[in-house]
Amino acid sequence: MRALLARPSAPHGLELGETDPPRPDPGEALVGVRAVSLNRGEARYLPKREEGTVHGWDAAGVVEQRAADGSGPDEGERVVGLVSEGAWAEQAAVPTARMAALPDEVSFEDAATLPVAGLTAVRALEVAGPLLGRRVLVTGASGGVGRFAVQLARDGGAQVTGVSSSPQRAEGLAEIGADEVITELTHEGEPFDVILESAGGASLAAALARVAPWGTIVSFGNSSSMKTTFDVSPFYSLPGARLYGFRVFEEIDRHGSGVRDLRFLAEGVAAGRLDTQIGVTRSWREAGEALQDLIERRVRGKAVLTID
Repeated sequence: MRALLARPSAPHGLELGETDPPRPDPGEALVGVRAVSLNRGEARYLPKREEGTVHGWDAAGVVEQRAADGSGPDEGERVVGLVSEGAWAEQAAVPTARMAALPDEVSFEDAATLPVAGLTAVRALEVAGPLLGRRVLVTGASGGVGRFAVQLARDGGAQVTGVSSSPQRAEGLAEIGADEVITELTHEGEPFDVILESAGGASLAAALARVAPWGTIVSFGNSSSMKTTFDVSPFYSLPGARLYGFRVFEEIDRHGSGVRDLRFLAEGVAAGRLDTQIGVTRSWREAGEALQDLIERRVRGKAVLTID
C-alpha cells in the first residue's frame, strides 16, 4: 500500500512510498483511509520516528475488514478513529474502542479533525466539571484544539476568553463563541474557574496566578518549548486550586470514552452545532508543505490531507 513514510533525508522528513499493509489485532478494524488531519504533536515527534515507519493519529475512512472479535462498525461503514500510529496511509488498523460510525452529513475531511483535537477539547473540559456560569480561558484558542474548546465551553454555558498570538490568527473566534479574545495572558486580572493551557512557559506561569479558588488548570502542551518559573506561595494559598496534567490517549483509555466521545463530536458536526474550523485542505502529496504551514502557525484551525 502507499503511505507517507518517515524519511529524515527527504524534504520535510516525509516521502510518499510503498510499505506493507497493517495487520489488525483482534480488536482493530482495517480502515481504508480517505482523510487525515495534522497535529502539532505529530510534527514534533516526526523527526524521532524510525525511518520508513508510518506516522499519524487521526483517520477517517471506510471499514474494509471488521474487527476479528466482532466489535465495532461493520464492513462498508464510514468511520472516524484515533490510532497510536499509522494513520498517514491508504489503510490503517484502528482500535474499535477509539472508533465511531459517521453520520451521512459529516464529510471525511470534517471527521478527520475530530480525534486528537476534538477529543482533547472534550476530555480537558470534562476534567473541570460542569461549565454553566463559569469563566473559562483557552490558550492557543486559534488552533485546532482551541477552536473546539471554545465552542464546547460556549455550549456548556461558560463565559469564554480565548488567547491568540495575533488578531489575524484570532479571526472567527468571536463568531464561534468567544466572549473575549486577548493576545496575552498576564499575571494581573480577574481569575478564571477553568484554564486550558497549551503554551507553557510564561503563559502557564500566568495561568497559575489567574486561576480561581477551587479552579482547575488543565495543562496539555508546551508549544513555547519554554520552562515555567512561578512563585508557588500564591498558588497553594488558593483553596482547592489544581494543576492537571493531560494526555489525550491516556485519558481516552482510562475512561473508555473513545466511541462515545467521537460519536458526540460527529453528531455535533452533523447537527451544525460544531464547526470543525478547517483552515487548509491539501492532497497528501503536499503533506510536507502542510506540516510546515502548521509548524510556522500559518494555519488557523485544522490542517487536513485527503488520500488520493
